[in-house]
Amino acid sequence: MTKTRVLVVDDAVVIRKILTDVLSADSSIEIAGVAANGKIALQKIPQCNPDIVTLDIEMPEMDGIATVREIRKVYPKLPVIMFSTLSERGATATLDALAAGASDYCTKPANVGSVGEARERVKQELLGKIKALTGGGEKASAAPLPSAKPLLPGKKETTVSTIASTPPRFVPSGKPQIVAIGVSTGGPNALAECIPALPGDLGVPIVCVQHMPPLFTKMLADRLNTSSKLTVVEAANGMLLEPNTMYIAPGDYHMILKSEGIQTSIVLNQAPPENSCRPAVDPLFRSVAEIYKANALGVVLTGMGSDGLIGCQHLKEKGASIFVQDKSSSVVWGMPGYVAEAELADKILPLHLVATEISSSIARQGIVKRDERLEAS
Repeated sequence: MTKTRVLVVDDAVVIRKILTDVLSADSSIEIAGVAANGKIALQKIPQCNPDIVTLDIEMPEMDGIATVREIRKVYPKLPVIMFSTLSERGATATLDALAAGASDYCTKPANVGSVGEARERVKQELLGKIKALTGGGEKASAAPLPSAKPLLPGKKETTVSTIASTPPRFVPSGKPQIVAIGVSTGGPNALAECIPALPGDLGVPIVCVQHMPPLFTKMLADRLNTSSKLTVVEAANGMLLEPNTMYIAPGDYHMILKSEGIQTSIVLNQAPPENSCRPAVDPLFRSVAEIYKANALGVVLTGMGSDGLIGCQHLKEKGASIFVQDKSSSVVWGMPGYVAEAELADKILPLHLVATEISSSIARQGIVKRDERLEAS
């Protein structure tokens, strides 16, 4: 079996030791090399030929953000996972690194009682992401928008112009009055492309779960608000939904909706994680389905795992429409792929068409049919 080769880059000896110990213990992974800063890492990449790089953000000589930029100049497809602190400064730097081309991120263990516990936290968060981004689990797409690939092994090829024409089990009966978005790995960049492309007079609210820890979701909302025509906020308990506003679930809190007469409010809770996530997409989508029924639009973008699948089943049972991002433009085609495989998606879209199709669906009266054909622009 070919092992996944990992280059570990961190200036802290203790962190390098934790990472190499955790990764080496997995039989499918081998350590290709270690480096104490970005400058050394750039020299080592052609020597050790890694399949993926874990990269600290704060390092001497050349920090992680500068290193990502240099890596992307020469190695546009090499997956890079940032390793950042769970702090406001770390959140800002992580979003900068993702914008510079990093594939994903993990947070360093903090306030843990022992090295053993730190290793366990790294194992839980890092291993799955490495396997997803290198093809050891859910497949990754490092290149932007290559030619369309098969939907899933054994399925016929799917492109933006050949959406499944199977008759829908549930036919939507009205135009969307709300957009609910679920997204994970690759999500900050996907949202940064999609949300600013939506009009400021969209006319409906958007609710969104992006798998992120506390502080990170607030920073993400602030950035999207700065770059978008819509108002974008981190959700707070009791907020009433307003049109032309996007609400992002705060880290470590599930977000659900509650009907308040003719208005809808946000309820945050710390119920147990679902799909190993809090916030999770499924609770939000279930509440959207219950309140808005056929007048909802669910959107599932790039992400690892299957969170959102059960929620999409609830939406579809109520007659709602569902769009998913296609494989070619997804960093990891896990969440959207599961929904597409279950034949719940009305449209499978490249990222650059998602905003256009959301806007068109809201503006258009009448039924949105499953077998509608799309022409890539």
